[in-house]
Amino acid sequence: QVPLVESGGGLVQAGGSLRLSCAASGRTLSSYTMAWFRQAPGKEREFVGRISQSGMTTYYVDSVKGRFTISRDNPKNTVWLQMNSLKPADTAVYYCAATTGLTFSTVERGYNYWGQGTQVTVSS
Repeated sequence: QVPLVESGGGLVQAGGSLRLSCAASGRTLSSYTMAWFRQAPGKEREFVGRISQSGMTTYYVDSVKGRFTISRDNPKNTVWLQMNSLKPADTAVYYCAATTGLTFSTVERGYNYWGQGTQVTVSS
């Protein structure tokens, strides 16, 4: 098991920024590919982006490219999602996910471990 805990969600105006954190308590994340997903009301959970085990490689869905940045600090067992220029369409529950080893997956089934989610609401 990899206990993941997200934090940093909240209410922000359009154009604003938020930084989400994903921490693993008592577990090193250095061997895991980490990802962020989100789920808006009435919609399926969608992939946002991922970061490789070393942090050297990231990949993002087109809708967030240039606005969102994923980073990680393995000694601190923490992954971040920096979200800038937020839009009302970014409103969702954001989930941190992890899978052992290297993956290029952009779907839920590609990740074995999940956090409980944190709400992000962007007002217009």
